[in-house]
Amino acid sequence: MFLRAAACALLLMPVAASAAEGFATANVNMRSGPSTYYPAVTVIPVGESLEIHGCLSESPWCDISFYGGRGWVAGRYVQAAYRSSRVYVEPEYYRPLGIPTVVFEFDSYWDRNYRGRDFYRDRDRWRHDRDWDRELERDRPEWERRQVRERRDSERDRERERREWEPERGSDDDRWRRRIEGAEREQSRRERLYDGQRTIVECDAGDFRCEE
Repeated sequence: MFLRAAACALLLMPVAASAAEGFATANVNMRSGPSTYYPAVTVIPVGESLEIHGCLSESPWCDISFYGGRGWVAGRYVQAAYRSSRVYVEPEYYRPLGIPTVVFEFDSYWDRNYRGRDFYRDRDRWRHDRDWDRELERDRPEWERRQVRERRDSERDRERERREWEPERGSDDDRWRRRIEGAEREQSRRERLYDGQRTIVECDAGDFRCEE
């Protein structure tokens, strides 16, 4: 009976969300928010392991833990193990890696993690003077930048082909127009020659040789 109750209690206990393991690809600052604008918490040396708790959907920054500290690192500096290889933490790998999409709640995050930090006393400044938009394009993941480049290159190629095709089309149209004009001139010349050779019959009213 006791064992059954214990088993039921274990089943009813909340399961802690597991974090994905990652690795720093460079000596990178772990910051107190998802932007280089926020104060640095510590430096993660290249090759060190870290835990990924989640990443933003609109900007490639991830909430991570490193030696008991908590902060944010840009996804382009974090790799994770995937199918016997390491991949950069990009949105296309969030689901396969088991990384949830999270949001950054400034007040709760700072209250929970940075009350003992010097920069915490200036939290009003950091809360109201955030400048994410300025860095959003720069922090855009490489796969998105690659898509933009490929789309731009494709449009440029189509425009070049259109410009190259239009003169060829124009020259074909000119040749066709000249051919038609030549045929019309030849037809007119033949008609004039025929009119000069045939006998023009002048008819009087009622003449049987004339048609109405």
